[in-house]
Amino acid sequence: MTYRRAGRSGLDLPVVSLGLWQNFGDPQAFETQRAVVLEAFDAGVTHLDLANNYGPPPGAAEEVLGRILARDLTHHRDELVITTKAGYRAWEGPYGEFGSRASVLASLDRSLRRIGVDHVDVMYSHRFDPRTPLEETLGALRTAVDSGKALYAGISSYSARRTREAVAVAGDLGLRLVVHQPSYSMLNRWVEQPQQDAGGASLLDVVEEAGLGVVAFSPLAQGMLTGKYLDGVPETSRAARGSSLPRSYLTPEALDHVRALDAVARERGQTLAQLALTWVLRDHRVTSVLIGASSTRQLRDNLGAVAAAPLSDDELARIEAHAVDSGVNLWGPRSSDL
Repeated sequence: MTYRRAGRSGLDLPVVSLGLWQNFGDPQAFETQRAVVLEAFDAGVTHLDLANNYGPPPGAAEEVLGRILARDLTHHRDELVITTKAGYRAWEGPYGEFGSRASVLASLDRSLRRIGVDHVDVMYSHRFDPRTPLEETLGALRTAVDSGKALYAGISSYSARRTREAVAVAGDLGLRLVVHQPSYSMLNRWVEQPQQDAGGASLLDVVEEAGLGVVAFSPLAQGMLTGKYLDGVPETSRAARGSSLPRSYLTPEALDHVRALDAVARERGQTLAQLALTWVLRDHRVTSVLIGASSTRQLRDNLGAVAAAPLSDDELARIEAHAVDSGVNLWGPRSSDL
């Protein structure tokens, strides 16, 4: 495994991290979940990413990881980077979502109980809350860090302008943000796009300026870049279930681009998923890519990206023609005011 430093912090992360958003809810087999986590750890994937709403139901993924930690990894806690978030709906009532102090700190306490640890390594604000002052949301993160319940603080899916504002507010509060977690893939390049309300800067420009690391989630575009949909929609796929990948995303134009990218991957001796991860990691501002895995076989395939040769200028040019925004950013409109 290769590790990169998160911005100008002291936090090192593996270039491939394991996200527990999908495949760690109640319907899944625990022994399969356990096998994925343990194989990832043995391969050097020391970063395990959670949120209070991951499941289903909300909290289930944290409980699953808690069982695995207690059974297998108790003595390896200090080798792990465990991260969680608060912001999306996790319980009923007015404080079960968004970014109030009451919600963020209650969520963190619930997460610690479910995981069975006394602290997480990074606590994130999962999404920008337009109804709550940034001073309150980030003040809650400072309390989490000052209390020792979190070692670092981060934000997720904030636009370029809101990220710049958050960094300034955090500085006034004496809190240092160390990492931003945005969606980013060959089919979802919003983090590269200049934003007028940020003075023409992109999100990647803003995080580099502020010294934040970037942990890119959904680098496989909710599965569109796994090769699964090259010849139709499998019955067991996310698109068929209507979950995090709406079938409407699988337009003929988008699939033509995916097939062209798959051709580049095959010429490089990679799978499409490996190429997608290699491409996101080409940018020095990206610290790590978050992958999900429903099996150890899928995990091993994705980890093959770590040893891949750098993309040549010719390959980058061919990819550029087909790495086009395909309207798959689920989080933009509901996570920040893009």
